[in-house]
Amino acid sequence: MKSINKIIRYTAIAGVVMSYSSVFAGNEDRIGSAGATQLLVNPWARSIGIGDAGISHVNGLEATFTNIAGLAFTDKTQIKFDRTNWMGNAGIALNSAGIAQRITPSTVIAVSVQSMNFGDIGMTTVDLPDGTLGTFSPRMNVFNVGFAHSFSSSIYGGVNFKVISESISNLKANGIAFDAGIRYVTGEQDQIKFGIALKNVGPVMKYKGDGLSDQVNYLTNGNLATLEQRSATFELPSLLNIGGSYDFNFDEKNKLIVAAAFTANSFQKDQYRLGLDYGLTISKAAFNIRAGYIAEKGIFKTENRSNALTGFTAGFSADALVGKKKSALGLEYAMRLAGQFGIIHTFGATISLK
Repeated sequence: MKSINKIIRYTAIAGVVMSYSSVFAGNEDRIGSAGATQLLVNPWARSIGIGDAGISHVNGLEATFTNIAGLAFTDKTQIKFDRTNWMGNAGIALNSAGIAQRITPSTVIAVSVQSMNFGDIGMTTVDLPDGTLGTFSPRMNVFNVGFAHSFSSSIYGGVNFKVISESISNLKANGIAFDAGIRYVTGEQDQIKFGIALKNVGPVMKYKGDGLSDQVNYLTNGNLATLEQRSATFELPSLLNIGGSYDFNFDEKNKLIVAAAFTANSFQKDQYRLGLDYGLTISKAAFNIRAGYIAEKGIFKTENRSNALTGFTAGFSADALVGKKKSALGLEYAMRLAGQFGIIHTFGATISLK
């Protein structure tokens, strides 16, 4: 276990150092030149509702997307499942599921998967453009294995390893990447939090498969040969998140979290995030209402916008507290506005055991 803790510590530190060369090297001229952009899609409803601004305070399994260091705040066991109609009316389903488990008083591990399904698409050729050859279903999957550790009562860190898979009927691409994050907590009531997370760092990816091969007929001798075309490599959408939050603890039953974050993107415009999360506990139930906004250059004008999302997010959750330890069974919802694509809805369920 000590070796795992050392790996987490050194990887997190290395990630922060690498951010200067791997993240800030980007500029607006590189917009759209990265692949595997499903890595930028948050699949979890509770952190979506605050505009992904929870770099410093989102806990549990959802932290595998925002800042893996927050995984260290899992009480005992957490199980989640969320479903999203990605891009509103586009007919794309995003399903996410995972489990987080505390294995020592200071270490938590998590396993999760995100699967994006585009539905059935008709197969066509130049000679048969009507799609009478059957159908195929493109897939984009991300498999995550995360580790988080409490180094002290104030410092937490973690790493998340990803396996990326994309495929169509006759082509596929596979890749690996990692995230690293640190959280610092201070204040008399631990109400002040800061976080930094480096995400989607990994080698380039490349498509391979029979779809790049074609038969050619040599006119000189009439022989057939197989010609394989080259596929270009593409980079992953690496980024750096920096954020802070403050907890206004009005009393034991009322709490407001104000969060702000900055995202330095390598392959799209930098973003500023603001989120609010108000929580109310009544008897054996807990309710949260959330709102957020993601701002970037040109987002207010359609002709200058390079992002399908227009910035505003909102959501809510309800948790039934069970037993003396107050384990929770929860339902959650979040929405994102996507301009011409309509509204992106995310529904989910969470089981948290203490």
